[in-house]
Amino acid sequence: MTSDVTAPDLSALTFAVLGGTGPQGRGLARRFARAGLTVVIGGRSAEKSAGVAAELSAAIGVTVTGADNLAAAEQGDVVLVVVPWEGHGELLTSLKGALAGKVVVDCVNPLGFDKQGAYALEVEEGSATEQAAAILTDSTVVGAFHNVSAVLLEDPEVATIETDVLVLGDEREATDLVQALADTIPGVRGVYGGRRRNAHQVEALTANLISMNRRYKAHAGVRVTDV
Repeated sequence: MTSDVTAPDLSALTFAVLGGTGPQGRGLARRFARAGLTVVIGGRSAEKSAGVAAELSAAIGVTVTGADNLAAAEQGDVVLVVVPWEGHGELLTSLKGALAGKVVVDCVNPLGFDKQGAYALEVEEGSATEQAAAILTDSTVVGAFHNVSAVLLEDPEVATIETDVLVLGDEREATDLVQALADTIPGVRGVYGGRRRNAHQVEALTANLISMNRRYKAHAGVRVTDV
């Protein structure tokens, strides 16, 4: 994809990953840290977050720090939310003050599971991304990283992840920044996917990808053609 826009400089920013002790959060933290970015892992327990950060630092040879979610939110210039859907609204409400004035990247997929597999849940606000924007009225909310395999992100043997990340938001500067963040992962490309109101179908697509992965024993992703 060609663009006449200069990529944002991410080197001076700190990226906090709330829910960074889970598979998806750990995987994103790993990839961002390996790209040379400053990363802090957040979690419910500062002790557990510090432990995960220490293990990750030893594994990749780059310093990653850990803290509880509040401290991580305060430290981050850009804050990624990678927590279970069940605690999404409660956590963001508790962190509204700490996240004011910051770019918040919501990566959460509201999914349910039954004997037939994964399915998308209805969200009153429309999507997790829109719920985040409704709560965090003093933050700039962008949706992204919904469809990237946690297994691939965490696998140290996987050098490149061939997938696109659809980035959804209403503020051009913020979506450009998150596209550039996605681009730091080898093989990944950040692609603008529309405004926040279009986040539902991107979040829901994860249920389809889970079904594909089960059927084909794969780690399916998304590629957008002709851009």
